[in-house]
Amino acid sequence: MARTKEFDPDTALQSALELFWRRGYEATSVADLVEHLGIGRASIYATFGNKHELYLKALDRYAEERDPLLLSELSGPGPALPAVRAVVRRFAAEATSAPDRSNGCLITNTAAELAPHDPAAARRVEISWEHFETLLQSSLARARAQGELPEDRDPRALARMLLVLMQGVRIVGKTSGDPARVRDATEQALTLLDRGTNA
Repeated sequence: MARTKEFDPDTALQSALELFWRRGYEATSVADLVEHLGIGRASIYATFGNKHELYLKALDRYAEERDPLLLSELSGPGPALPAVRAVVRRFAAEATSAPDRSNGCLITNTAAELAPHDPAAARRVEISWEHFETLLQSSLARARAQGELPEDRDPRALARMLLVLMQGVRIVGKTSGDPARVRDATEQALTLLDRGTNA
């Protein structure tokens, strides 16, 4: 009869996510994981696989935790443009004032650290960005159909611009001591959604 695990895999995965998010992939050793999770190396390997597999599982968990919030924010009834603006401003505020802002965004961090040479990590980053871009594009298309956005605006191009902006906001917010840098850039980008501005 198999032994019952002496730890909760779900809790352990969340702990691993937090450690990877704070320290990055390369700077986190298996010994660090053993100490942080409070479980043996053999248990980590038996439950999650090697360090890389555990990182990918943690990255999946990170996306699963955040995607429903974005979907909820961007797909509610009523005017669509205020919701888009609110999401962009939330990203900017979190990037400059959240207690864990120095961690940045795990997706963005992965894009910079692993994606250039790690196909599995790169695919997860791309899936996350595609999902976010699709949500933004859908909201902006709805805004245009409802007369909130001028007919000559391209929802796909605007969605891509906002996605790139928000990834940059995460990086600058993580390292800059000047919150106004992020705030000013965000507000300038949002003027592209104004009716009186030529796209």
